[in-house]
Amino acid sequence: MNRVYLDHNATMPLRPEARAAIHAACDVVGNPSSVHAEGRKARALVERARAQVAAALGAEGADIIFTSGATEAAALAMAGRGLSCAAIEHDAVRAWGDDSLAVDGSGRVAVPDPTHAALQLANSETGVVQDLPEGLAVSDLTQAFGKIPFAFNWLGAEMGFVSAHKLGGPKGVGALVVRQGTDLAAQIRGGGQEMGRRAGTENIIGIAGFGAAAEAAQRDLDSGRWEVVSEIRNILEKALDAVASKTIFVGKGSQRLPNTLCLATPGWKGETQVMQMDLAGFAVSAGSACSSGKMRPSGVLTAMGYETATAAGAIRISLGLETTQEDVLRFAEVWLKAYHRFAERAA
Repeated sequence: MNRVYLDHNATMPLRPEARAAIHAACDVVGNPSSVHAEGRKARALVERARAQVAAALGAEGADIIFTSGATEAAALAMAGRGLSCAAIEHDAVRAWGDDSLAVDGSGRVAVPDPTHAALQLANSETGVVQDLPEGLAVSDLTQAFGKIPFAFNWLGAEMGFVSAHKLGGPKGVGALVVRQGTDLAAQIRGGGQEMGRRAGTENIIGIAGFGAAAEAAQRDLDSGRWEVVSEIRNILEKALDAVASKTIFVGKGSQRLPNTLCLATPGWKGETQVMQMDLAGFAVSAGSACSSGKMRPSGVLTAMGYETATAAGAIRISLGLETTQEDVLRFAEVWLKAYHRFAERAA
């Protein structure tokens, strides 16, 4: 069976550019904090990656703080600040926010006081893209990075964070982007690494892979490859929408990530659909990869006002740069067969 991977929002396959950078970094001996030649070579790898990530983010002049991933970066940005957020945010943000921001049925969030709020640029489950208000304290840029054009320096946020593996870099590395002049206290203390904001010897292997992936992702974005992905996503959506009368296409009509399609079929559990598709050779998810194994209705859809039976019947299909029209039409055929079986039982 030739499997089709349609869960790119959970993680993207490692890019060849990242793989090559990782292999090269494995041969670098020095500690990037050391002043001898070996240490300077390691430092050069870190700083090159920092410049690559900054350029891809449109964050020239901002501080790029490397972390173990977006979750750590969110904690570094938000811990102890008492920021407001919405219930559609990733759990890494909600762990530090108060869920007080209102969400409408289209997934859009109202932010009355941006200076004391966190708001994602794009949602991992629905793909819905937000308009960030000027002066926003923190933004989760993880899903948007490399998929839609934006520049951190134009967003108006004080801080943002990203993860390498969401755009084809290695797992276990991310970054916090900090507008210069923003006050930020270190949460991990010890040495003076990462401009005194995050102690610990830098993960030069992961960081080198991250930088290479970010550079390659920007090239793909500039060349219009994600526009092709959007066209393929729309073909899939049209094929399913023409037949699946019981299914809600969440976020349809809103600005969305080019690769994301969220389906909700009341009464047909998302976990059941995921298992059925897995057995048929397709990898999809029932929501965020960090929460899809918890066997509960989508908190994102619940926050948007959907009933529990609908939220529990949601799956996410997220395409990648290598996904073909043939792939999605094969998926549509298999999913619709399963859908008809469900509809017949539910009748």
